[in-house]
Amino acid sequence: MPTATGSRFPGRARVVARALWSRARNGGRRSRPLDPERILIAHHLLLGDTLMLTALIAKLRERHPEADIVMALPESYAPLYSGAPYGVRAIGWDPRAPAASALWRDKGFDLALVPGDNRVSWLALALDARWIVAFAGDSPIPKNWPVDESWRYPDRPAAWSDMVAGLVEGPAPASYVPSQWTAPRLDAPIAFPKGGYAVLHVGASTPLKRWAPARWAALAAKLADAGIEPVWSAGPGEKSLVRACDPDTRHRSVAEVLSLTQLWHLLAGASIVVSPDTAVAHLGRVVGTPTVALFGPGSATISGAGAFWREAPYRAVTVDPFPCRDQRVLFRREIAWVRRCGRTLEQCAHPRCMDAIEIDAVVVAIGSLGLNLS
Repeated sequence: MPTATGSRFPGRARVVARALWSRARNGGRRSRPLDPERILIAHHLLLGDTLMLTALIAKLRERHPEADIVMALPESYAPLYSGAPYGVRAIGWDPRAPAASALWRDKGFDLALVPGDNRVSWLALALDARWIVAFAGDSPIPKNWPVDESWRYPDRPAAWSDMVAGLVEGPAPASYVPSQWTAPRLDAPIAFPKGGYAVLHVGASTPLKRWAPARWAALAAKLADAGIEPVWSAGPGEKSLVRACDPDTRHRSVAEVLSLTQLWHLLAGASIVVSPDTAVAHLGRVVGTPTVALFGPGSATISGAGAFWREAPYRAVTVDPFPCRDQRVLFRREIAWVRRCGRTLEQCAHPRCMDAIEIDAVVVAIGSLGLNLS
């Protein structure tokens, strides 16, 4: 249970109060804008999901080249967007203290798009969005009250990047090229490895997405034998994962050391990135570095390249179908074609789906991106 200081309830109450005042002040009149001049993308998603919204930003920019496009996102992610990819203005906000963000004073939008949790539609209304578009089917129902236009998820398998771009009418955006995203400013210098190196990110949001330490160690040995220095990476609180992979500290580690902007620049200089299905895999794709993503419980279709990332040097490694990757829920919506797993450790004690990924399959994927380890 969250503490009083960590509770989101006061922040949500403030958002709802301001949203109701906005609706009352405008007399409840709503109309779909034909050529919006100010557009808001409102969310508070995880980093990987946030990076997949790039397709939506690209499509908005193509359709509305002169529009002011603002994306509300978690505060810690904003530095990645300091180069304004596709001309977007990224503004961080915290649901616990929405009024503390500059976003609270940057109101008055013609169009707002809510790609994830529809609860954030209340924020869009509080920011005086005149027309709010979101995906249908979220629950409970009060989340959806501010939404003016609801879109269904597609009936056929698709990448989530392409799905969210579908919140905007018109043809799909041009495929992603890294030059569209200027590298963010480094917040502090880092020491780069000399020569070719590979970033091996061993952490993940859940233990059920982690690959066995012995396999990471074997992959690191193959890279080292090929003259590619392995560099271990892991997120906050995950140093122990690196120790399990490399108990003799044979290779350097940046676990728990780098900021997001430093991580960006480390990935940009790498020969290859190997990561579970987590934010680092998505960031590698954005940076344009050859990236291999390991999919266990997650869906290589939903989080994969799709149409927008089709030109990216990226490979998904998975065993598909896998018997217990059988859940059909995506962002609390049940979708017939979805096959993924969101089980907890209490429901699944060990990730057999990650065990099923053999090191030879990862080596083949790396080789298909131009780095021969045989």
